[in-house]
Amino acid sequence: MNIILVGCEFAGKTTLANEIVNWSERSLGGSSHFHDHFTIPSSELTGDASVEYKNSHPQIKEMFQRFMMTYHASSAFYENPDHNLMGFHIEEAVYAPIYYGYGGENSAAPMRSPEGQRTKMARHMEEEILKSAPEVVLVLMKASPEVIKQRMRENVFPSKEITDTQSNSKPFGEPTRGVVQDSDVEFVLDRFQEEFKASLIKNKIILDTSSLTLAETMAEFLGKMGPFHTETDRIRMRRYNSGHTHD
Repeated sequence: MNIILVGCEFAGKTTLANEIVNWSERSLGGSSHFHDHFTIPSSELTGDASVEYKNSHPQIKEMFQRFMMTYHASSAFYENPDHNLMGFHIEEAVYAPIYYGYGGENSAAPMRSPEGQRTKMARHMEEEILKSAPEVVLVLMKASPEVIKQRMRENVFPSKEITDTQSNSKPFGEPTRGVVQDSDVEFVLDRFQEEFKASLIKNKIILDTSSLTLAETMAEFLGKMGPFHTETDRIRMRRYNSGHTHD
């Protein structure tokens, strides 16, 4: 499977990503974790390194983000049966102009990222990804502004079940949170919707977690994902399930 999972903070991305990985282990015999290193500061950084990167000049952030995303969109990753990404280019197009200091009006990285450039870059990256993985699926997770704000205040995942779910999607550490500000939630949700709609990726899924449990969200995802499974996915399912029929 090749999935790009996007959406505002506290829409439930990490929760669902963990469940998808667990489902893949049971149904496909294994899967890739979700690469979740694209929110500043990166989940790969800890301690002083995380603080220093967060406080670095926008030109440094812009360059690092561009290189990190280009690397993860390379064709070599798509030679594997699974390559799953979290946030990635869509999140960058939304967050960079608002929170990272580049890509918007008065960009502090004007040479590489003037106003609107991150949206243009997102479409270019999609062109490259589609060359390697035309079957890639873009999943937008969302919730109502009121629900997002409540989750932000409570600083919890959408469901208590997440505390009992192994976090397979984040091998490098906890995902970055606290980027989106309460006053920006409506605008951020709208921007994710805009980038999702503008995306060149044809295989698209929308999941609204406002009132759904984790089990209900996962069931909806599997139902909508079904038509997008590749022949390779289906062969893996048949082989793995036939091998465990009598276990």
